[in-house]
Amino acid sequence: MDGETTIAQGLHVTDDSAGYDAACKRVLSEKAILARIMKSCLEEYKDCDVNDIAVKYIEGQPQVSAVPVLPDEGGTVISGMDTEDKSVREGTVTYDIRFRAIVPGSEERITLIINVEAQNDFYPGYPLIKRGIYYCCRLISSQYGREFTGPHYEKIKKVYSIWICMKPPQYRENTITRYRLVEEHLVGEGKEPVRNYDLLSIIMLCLGGPDGANYDGVLRMLDVLLSNETSEAEKRKILQDDYDIQMTQTMEREVSVMCNLSKGVREKGVAEGMAKGMTNGILASIKNLVKNMGVSVEQAMSVLEIPEAERQKYMDLLERQ
Repeated sequence: MDGETTIAQGLHVTDDSAGYDAACKRVLSEKAILARIMKSCLEEYKDCDVNDIAVKYIEGQPQVSAVPVLPDEGGTVISGMDTEDKSVREGTVTYDIRFRAIVPGSEERITLIINVEAQNDFYPGYPLIKRGIYYCCRLISSQYGREFTGPHYEKIKKVYSIWICMKPPQYRENTITRYRLVEEHLVGEGKEPVRNYDLLSIIMLCLGGPDGANYDGVLRMLDVLLSNETSEAEKRKILQDDYDIQMTQTMEREVSVMCNLSKGVREKGVAEGMAKGMTNGILASIKNLVKNMGVSVEQAMSVLEIPEAERQKYMDLLERQ
């Protein structure tokens, strides 16, 4: 094999959670893995063979943590495939993995980004779905000057934002959810061709564990691949025997690197467990104030001096209880 695949590039990092997060992204950027995600989650590829997706439809080499998410008007447009969009006013937003793919049976191309929330809180102070929508909007707007100019909006390409969440709340475990634009007839039934509005989709893959329902297919594959508890030998056996993913020497080496990095992740998991306990304690305090003092949820959070940036997280959690 000529050189190293993207799964190998830049993975020789220190034994900490940041290195593990980078390793996860590198492993996921391997075409054999991307192809199975696409077949399971994207309707354009559901009837395709995974090997065809990897070889025929994924274009070039997926880029990992390299791109800005359309520059401000008057700024410089970076040509080609980027994983980051720079904006003077909004700062720099970096995509985890970004690549293009050909739609089977056509010459049409779509852009996909895969975001790996491996270690981050599922509630980082805002709903992840809104971030996914923002990424899709930036991907569409950044096509101006690249895919089309002037009024030629018919040339806009469809975009996907796929989120792989390793530590979702229990109610989201082992689920795959899609969010997209749909036509809704309020008066009459004037139909528009689907291709003219089905231009962005956000897909949330929330991993769980073998004890939950729906632990199968791509959810199980990703859980096994990204787990910091599963041994290297067990990963190799399951991926080869159950998913027909042939582990090259390079891929075996890099999965080994990912396993070796898991120590820091487990240590961080202890800290996250403590943070989760604190969150549960605050939730209990909010509910007690609402019940016993007759105040609103907003008033209870003010009494508890919960920072404004964190209040939406608790509102979302309370709605699920």
